[in-house]
Amino acid sequence: MAPTGKPQDDADRIRWLAREILPHEADVRAWLRRSLVLSGEVDDVVQEAYCRLADIANFQRIVSPRAYFFQTARSIVLEQMRRARIVRIEAVTEIDALRIEWDEPSPERIAGGRRELARVMDIVATLPERARRIFEMRKILGLSQKEIAERLGVSQNVVENEAARSLKVVLAALQTTPDETVAGRTGQRRA
Repeated sequence: MAPTGKPQDDADRIRWLAREILPHEADVRAWLRRSLVLSGEVDDVVQEAYCRLADIANFQRIVSPRAYFFQTARSIVLEQMRRARIVRIEAVTEIDALRIEWDEPSPERIAGGRRELARVMDIVATLPERARRIFEMRKILGLSQKEIAERLGVSQNVVENEAARSLKVVLAALQTTPDETVAGRTGQRRA
C-alpha cells in the first residue's frame, strides 16, 4: 500500500477494499475467464488489480468501485497483451469487444424503481394507522420489535402480528396491477 504516514488512512483504505472491492472478486474472475485470459493468469491479474487499487490515494472519490475494479483488470490484461511477443488474434478482437459490467442502474431502471417505490408508499398509506406505523418502523426504519413495542406502548406480539399482516397486505397489493390497486382502494371498478 502507498505509505500515507497516517495509520487511519491505511485502515480506511483496507476497509474500503474489503467493503467495496472484495465482494466483486468472483465476478471479475469469471469475467476474466470468459475473456480468454488463461486460467493461470487470472490469479496474477486479480492480484495486480488489488495492488493497484490499494495504491489509489483518493479511493473515496471512486463513484463505482465495481466498474473501477473491472476496468483495472481489463487494463492489466491489455498491458500484458502489449508486452507479449505472440498474441492470439482472437484474444485481441474479443478483449476489445468486452463490455465492462457497470453496477449503476440505467435511467429506465431508476424511473421504474421510483414508480415502484411510489406504488409501495401508496399501498402502505392505506393501512390502518397503527399497522402503518409499525410497518414503517419495522421495514423502513429497521427498528426491532422490542423497540417498536416500547415506543408504541404495545406488546412485542402485537408488533409481530401487525407487521406480518401489513406485509401480507402490501405483497398482495403488489401482485395486482396498479389500476386494480387504485380501483380496489376507492371501491370503483375500472372499465
